[in-house]
Amino acid sequence: MPIPSEVEKAKRATPKRDTVFEKIIRKEAPARILYEDEYVLAFHDINPQAPVHFLVIPKKRIDMLQNTEDEDEALLGKLLLTARKVAKEQGLSEGYRVVINNGKHGCQSVYHLHLHVAGGRFLRWPPV
Repeated sequence: MPIPSEVEKAKRATPKRDTVFEKIIRKEAPARILYEDEYVLAFHDINPQAPVHFLVIPKKRIDMLQNTEDEDEALLGKLLLTARKVAKEQGLSEGYRVVINNGKHGCQSVYHLHLHVAGGRFLRWPPV
């Protein structure tokens, strides 16, 4: 039997159960929180890919970007505005990258919509 990939393990582990992000929202799992309000939460990534790397998540559970609905429009805007606000607070005045990994081929590892915000160094394209 082949060894499941990290993405497959994550997807199987979280379709109906809480993800680690729900646990962070409820303060049942540790996180270095940078910003929180009624709708969103931003915290440092546990596996940073840049000197500054944080995540912005909605408190509403949405598993993937492709499963958002028209009613989520304001929340999606709030995620981006929060990314901008926290990036400024983190001193990313020279620029930063915002990424959403969506689904298996997008390498999504936690099935709760989240934005990666990375900066603090020159980021190449394509990513290596």
